[in-house]
Amino acid sequence: IRLERISFSYKENKVLENINFDINRGDVIGIVGKTGTGKSTFIDILLGLIKPNSGNIYINNKKMNDNLFRRFRLSVSSVPQDYFLLDRSIEENIVFGKSKSESNIDYDLIKKVVNISMLQDLISSLSSGLKTFVGENGVRLSGGQKQRLAIARALYKDHSLLILDEATSSVDNETEKRILQNIINNNPTITVIMIAHRLQTLKNCDYIIAIKNKKLIKYQNINEYKSKYESNQN
Repeated sequence: IRLERISFSYKENKVLENINFDINRGDVIGIVGKTGTGKSTFIDILLGLIKPNSGNIYINNKKMNDNLFRRFRLSVSSVPQDYFLLDRSIEENIVFGKSKSESNIDYDLIKKVVNISMLQDLISSLSSGLKTFVGENGVRLSGGQKQRLAIARALYKDHSLLILDEATSSVDNETEKRILQNIINNNPTITVIMIAHRLQTLKNCDYIIAIKNKKLIKYQNINEYKSKYESNQN
């Protein structure tokens, strides 16, 4: 994915200015920045949900248009901050949007994504297992369990680009670390873009993007970001 000279404004408020950036297949990217700096805007432009005021996006050297964006989004799984869970079973929530009937369910893939998202202990503890109903919008689950279920759903789609927007904010540090490592280890060709306020979340990223003063700044790792950011604050 290549972004060339991308700029975007909300009315008179310029959010991104002259962005040039390449994302390669298999990259694991962390995105940081204060609230309101444009992290979600950057993702929405990347997915074609909003159009930049200027500049172009290319996928495999093809200039994006509305038709190509629609096809591209079919290869993207996303775990947003505000996700929706059905008042159905764990299994039905995982396969939602992918499998139309029980005969089409890939149970090997379900097992894989359950393990990656660290849901196996929860499911093993439930008398009905995968068939356990979660209640309206997951009311019978904790915040961390709901997030892990949303991650399992995204992984079940088996897409080439995964976007995690504060997707592990409700789980403890050790579980978060293991989930992210599981995603990377089990999907070596997947491209992952993670937005997080908890910097520890981004420790295993290949590099970090900070959005500051309408620009993208690339750091080789979270330690470089912390040292340069903190030095700029002094």
